[in-house]
Amino acid sequence: MGINRRDFLKALGGAALLTVVPRNVLGGPKYIAPSDQLTKGIIGVGGMGVSHFRYEGSRLVAICDVDSKHLANAKKRAKDQGHGEVQTYHNYRDLINDPNVDIVHIATPPHWHGIMSVEAAKAGKDIWCEKPMTRTIGEGKRVIEAVKQNGRIFRLNTWFRFKDTFYGLGTTVEPLKKLVDSGLLGWPLTVRISGATGFAWKFFWVGQENLVPQPVPAELDYDMWLGPAQYKPYNAHRVHQTFRGYWDYDGGGLGDMGQHYMDPVQYLLGKDNTSPISVEIDAPQQHPDAIGTWRSITYTYDDGCKVILEGEGYESKGKVPYIEGPNGCVYQGFECTIPNVMQKIAELPDPEPQKTDFIECVKTREKFALNEENGHRSCTMVNMAVCALRLGRNLKFDPVTQLFIDDDAANRLIDQPMRGPWKI
Repeated sequence: MGINRRDFLKALGGAALLTVVPRNVLGGPKYIAPSDQLTKGIIGVGGMGVSHFRYEGSRLVAICDVDSKHLANAKKRAKDQGHGEVQTYHNYRDLINDPNVDIVHIATPPHWHGIMSVEAAKAGKDIWCEKPMTRTIGEGKRVIEAVKQNGRIFRLNTWFRFKDTFYGLGTTVEPLKKLVDSGLLGWPLTVRISGATGFAWKFFWVGQENLVPQPVPAELDYDMWLGPAQYKPYNAHRVHQTFRGYWDYDGGGLGDMGQHYMDPVQYLLGKDNTSPISVEIDAPQQHPDAIGTWRSITYTYDDGCKVILEGEGYESKGKVPYIEGPNGCVYQGFECTIPNVMQKIAELPDPEPQKTDFIECVKTREKFALNEENGHRSCTMVNMAVCALRLGRNLKFDPVTQLFIDDDAANRLIDQPMRGPWKI
């Protein structure tokens, strides 16, 4: 008699968490019976959430949204796609506490990511979270603690460190990682993320100042949508597709795309366990509510490595490299100044393998390639710049304490007050 999914997961505990279980125990690589599939519930189905109804080895059983129209449309879409009658919830806690849900997929605005990840971990659920991982540095720390204390598996949903062509460079990240690790480029390195790489795609996701209060639509529970965010009168531009333009919920195009672009850089430079020691900004004074644009953001690590983000009106002088070191440069299209670089790379050892199958990681209890720890560090880069932009000045940062140096106002942005009764 076979072991089903529910009994298998129930049995995982203590020393069992460290046990690697072959995939065929749970139904085999080609066919997994419904009773053996991992189940998932998705919180937030108005945008990104509906694109993740299906990933191999899992079965959608529940969805949640505070907008009744989003929920109804998603329920119909799930049925049309062959998922059957999924359970629907208005309150995310009901989905998290649903005993039929193994994996909680969080696809809400970022001001909810920290709270939901912590509560899901405490409820014994594994977590798939959209980027940015959290809206503040402090929330990221709490997620790490909760995931560790409760023995959960966490995946952050950006993938360029382990698959897909990398920033128009004509390659995945692996050959770049081999080149950087070889030392052929020298050290320290400067990485430049420019509009030419696609970073400007959502750069102008900015807010509107002096929003006029509007009636709340009948289908939306606006108080629940706000949750821990400070109360602001409803305006349609605050919610759904345009929420990223307001500091209370995200960090504009930087919040939306920044972790996609900077997480692979952390991996390339071997910085997964640390953070830059400073962030310098060139930007106009920001509005206290509505996010504006910026010209450049420069991060510096303690060994002299730099990451430069180019924004509005930033014009690179001539042809500039993506990666530049004392001994060589790499340009778009993997054009490199080092002679015979591809032959040299082919002779180098491959990077350490990454665990990139989330469902398999849930079954074996092995950390996913982009997890709560390294995901927090790349998200911290986003949030360091957000703090600097909001304050209108450059900041120094201690990667060990994860606090800004001699700047009380900046440190108050690390752990921001939440609207009652919400807390982590």
